[in-house]
Amino acid sequence: MPKVQLFIPCFVDQLYPETGMNMVKVLEKLGCEVTYNTRQTCCGQPAFNAGYRNEAKTVATKFLHDFKDNSYIVSPSGSCTGYVRNYYDKIFDNSSDHNLCSQVQENMYEFTEFITKVLKIEDIGASLEGKATYHDACGALRECGIKEGPRKLLANVNGLELLEMKECETCCGFGGTFAVKFEPISIGMAQTKVKSALDTGAQYIVTTDVSCMMHIQGYITQHNLPIKTIHIADVLANF
Repeated sequence: MPKVQLFIPCFVDQLYPETGMNMVKVLEKLGCEVTYNTRQTCCGQPAFNAGYRNEAKTVATKFLHDFKDNSYIVSPSGSCTGYVRNYYDKIFDNSSDHNLCSQVQENMYEFTEFITKVLKIEDIGASLEGKATYHDACGALRECGIKEGPRKLLANVNGLELLEMKECETCCGFGGTFAVKFEPISIGMAQTKVKSALDTGAQYIVTTDVSCMMHIQGYITQHNLPIKTIHIADVLANF
């Protein structure tokens, strides 16, 4: 039975807690022993991306010690996973936490990546009637190399027709503070993403990151469009 430490990112904790619970539901169905350290907070990515490197290191140091057990760390976020995996070694280079950093980086997995690459499962036994299209979140695609795994999982959801949209790899426009600093551009990118999804005839836009979901759904809601966003964990938990 694989032992899994759960890392719940800030957006999931504060805005989409049901996604975290659904991830646990799926992992336990697949035979994992799931633990949750209630002392955990943030991985430090927002501070790092905003240029507050010292503050980011303080938060990242806490993260390392919160997840010091040498077992898998699974998160419903390609963005957080990619940040830990690709930037922590720069933060902790030549530090006393260098070895712990390497251990944590090796143990860190995005949710769908863990299912398909570690557990080597592509059919959860989930069911959802409807049509869906998959949005490649930047963190998952560009920082973790996650592309085919989520699509294989969705293709095996009973009753779900998976349709590919033209702009599947294009950024949705969120990008953390980018959406605030460059609002008109951000909204335009969301518009392009939603139009591409609507052109497929899909009812759902499925992705690995709730930050993308939040941004895209905001545009959808504002314009009262006939489509909705959903995290892949919420899809796979329908069994």
